[in-house]
Amino acid sequence: MSSTASGSSSSRSMQSRTGRNKQRYDSKGERLVAGVVPLTADLNYVLLTQSTRRKGWVLPKGGWETDETCPEAAAREAWEEAGIAVQIDYDLGHIEEKRKSKSSSKERASYNFYQATVTTEYDEWPEKEKRNRQWFTFSGAWEALDGRPELQEALSRSTMNRT
Repeated sequence: MSSTASGSSSSRSMQSRTGRNKQRYDSKGERLVAGVVPLTADLNYVLLTQSTRRKGWVLPKGGWETDETCPEAAAREAWEEAGIAVQIDYDLGHIEEKRKSKSSSKERASYNFYQATVTTEYDEWPEKEKRNRQWFTFSGAWEALDGRPELQEALSRSTMNRT
C-alpha cells in the first residue's frame, strides 16, 4: 500500500522502549495512551497490528511518556508496533476507556488518537517478532476491532473511506 524500506531508518532505534518509569498519568490515575489510525494516502485502508496480550488486532498505541509530546508518542508507537513512519494529520481527540474492568487492579487508560498517513513501511521494526501487521478496509477493521470500543471510536472519528 505504501513504499517499503529495508532495514531501519538511521534516525530510529531498533530498541523498543520498555518499562513505565516515564509513563504519564492523569489526575484520576489513568495511564495516558497515545495512538494512531494509520491510513493510506487515499484513505482506503488502515493498518492494524496483532495484539500481544490477547488474540486479535489493534491500532498502534502505547504509553505517552514524560520526555515526548503526545503526537511524538503516537508516532513512536506506530514505529515500534507496526514498523511504519507516519505523518500525523490531525488530532482525533480524547477517548475514555470503555471496557469494563474485570478486576479492581486493572489499570485504566485514557486515549488520545491521531489520524496519520503512512509514509514508509519498514521490513524490520522493534516488535516484528511479536506482531504481524495487515491492511484492512473500514468494515474489515471495524470487525477486527470488535470488543475494543475505544479503538472502534478512534476509527470512526477518522476520515477513512467507508466503502
